[in-house]
Amino acid sequence: MPTQLLLTRLLNALFAGPVDSLLRAVHVQPSYPSAPITDTFAMELIVFFGLLLYFVVVRVTLNVERPNTAQHFAEMTNEFVTEQSEAIIGHGYEPFLSFLTVLAIFILFSNLLGLIPGLKSPTADVVVPLGCAILTFVYYHYQGIRKHGWGYIKQFLGPVWWLSWLMLPIEIFSHLARMLSLTVRLYANIFAGDMITLAFFSLIPIGVPLIFLGLHVFVALLQAFIFMALAMCYLALAVSEEH
Repeated sequence: MPTQLLLTRLLNALFAGPVDSLLRAVHVQPSYPSAPITDTFAMELIVFFGLLLYFVVVRVTLNVERPNTAQHFAEMTNEFVTEQSEAIIGHGYEPFLSFLTVLAIFILFSNLLGLIPGLKSPTADVVVPLGCAILTFVYYHYQGIRKHGWGYIKQFLGPVWWLSWLMLPIEIFSHLARMLSLTVRLYANIFAGDMITLAFFSLIPIGVPLIFLGLHVFVALLQAFIFMALAMCYLALAVSEEH
């Protein structure tokens, strides 16, 4: 069994039995039945409950006249996502704001979690970026079908009807490549950032690693933005009136 973080070991000590039974009920055989909860899942729980607490605090302490720090951050985030959505998606972007905001914040917090000693970035495990990519893939296709009905399939057939038999497989592979691109870009950058930071902390624990911590923060912000911006581009193409 691989070495696990303290929180993961605690969760497995408390919930290994129920989680193992649940996985077997859906025909999933855990690699380690005595410790079915992985570090990645434990880190995702931290992000989930952290964001849940943050949203509750913002809602409960909402004050127009004297906003607190959490409210300021929420307003800045909403304003930024709104501006980007309006610029990239254009008219009718409003219904997508909730999804895009939560997606961006989840990825950002996941990217930054590895900076805390004793924790890891869940996005440094390929399954998390893949999950975000699949969710984005399903979401923008759902919105495309919702907007255009089943006429949405026309965008896969190209502008020339007699070439539709050729365009259909090309477009399908193109959309699948989007999902692969989202996954690999996020995973590779965060995994590399975590490894570089860990390596330099092991070799030179004082001074120099601070430079790489700053670089890691920059990469975390940049990758969250790129993922969100690409999701916006795919949504813009899916709901475009040209289809």
